[in-house]
Amino acid sequence: MANEITVPLLPCRSIDEMVGFYTMLGFARTYYQTRPNPYVSLRREDLRLDFFGMPGFDPEESYGTCVVLVPDTGELFEAFAAGMRRVHGKLLVTGIPRMTRPRKRKNADNVSGFTVIDPGGNWIRIMAAAPVPEEETATGKLTTTLHRAVVMGDSHGKHVRAAQILDAALDRDRDTATAAEQLEALAYRAELALRAEDPAAAGDALARARALPLSGAERDRLAGTLAALDDVEAALRPAP
Repeated sequence: MANEITVPLLPCRSIDEMVGFYTMLGFARTYYQTRPNPYVSLRREDLRLDFFGMPGFDPEESYGTCVVLVPDTGELFEAFAAGMRRVHGKLLVTGIPRMTRPRKRKNADNVSGFTVIDPGGNWIRIMAAAPVPEEETATGKLTTTLHRAVVMGDSHGKHVRAAQILDAALDRDRDTATAAEQLEALAYRAELALRAEDPAAAGDALARARALPLSGAERDRLAGTLAALDDVEAALRPAP
């Protein structure tokens, strides 16, 4: 048999809250009921997510999760990010809800992935269906440690431990890592600080990253990382 379809059914505190959030990301509501039980279906092209409401549900305690395999994580991330910026004026990078950036996952064959943590505390793990072929490049010690930190911070949600791993590596390799390697590590360090509600550490990592000397070619290659710094800067601005 072929063409089977699996639909995740995930818990939430309020189905209306889920509708608002996922509509921002480009989903449409395809089914909605409040009785006998709150239930909503949301769809964006071939991606469908269903949610059921639970009175007294605490998103911080949620174990809800699912994996979504897509051809291009970068394209979907940018679409979601555009929706967040349109509604909130910035990328949501801290608290619940939030979204991580696409990064290679050492614990998933180095395929690119990012995660949407929705208002129900559900982790929607967006992963590339296949690795993207890349040119062979030498990987420095700092980059190797960054990959470990990404597993800790993005896959396991242990922001503080990931930051500790990265801080030790940034100190160890400050005189040997390339500017490009340091930029990638500092951008992620700033994001981790935001998730840990440590704006001082986020600002420090941001300033160090901005001060790195980069060539024009490096800036072009690292455009996504530089955009991540812009998102950190936006998150640090006081609310109007």
